[in-house]
Amino acid sequence: MPLGTVEIPILRVEDAAAAVRWYERLGFAKQWEYRFEPGLPVFVEVARGGVRLFLSEHTGDARPDPLVYLPVRDVDGIASEFGVQVKDAPWAREIELRDPDGNRLRIGTPTKCTLAGSPRPGSCAGG
Repeated sequence: MPLGTVEIPILRVEDAAAAVRWYERLGFAKQWEYRFEPGLPVFVEVARGGVRLFLSEHTGDARPDPLVYLPVRDVDGIASEFGVQVKDAPWAREIELRDPDGNRLRIGTPTKCTLAGSPRPGSCAGG
């Protein structure tokens, strides 16, 4: 696979097992975990379809308060699961969640305008 074909965000977590449980509510599934030896921090991959995230207990692996954008087909179902309101933007219907470690996830279903290949948000008629 050539470099640059897959980007995988690394999110800092305090408790990888608790983080995996939280991400499972979003439809992610744990793929693997690695620990150099017992008692050391864990590094985990979770995936949902083609989207992959690395969750790391290692101090310094990721900056605090990151924002990751996740496009989905049904943001309304996720909003209902987490009890949050969906906001309409010209480019998508979106929600923003924070995982237990404060990592921000903006989750959105693209609008028909965006799916039609609009070059930029708000450039569709009426958008």
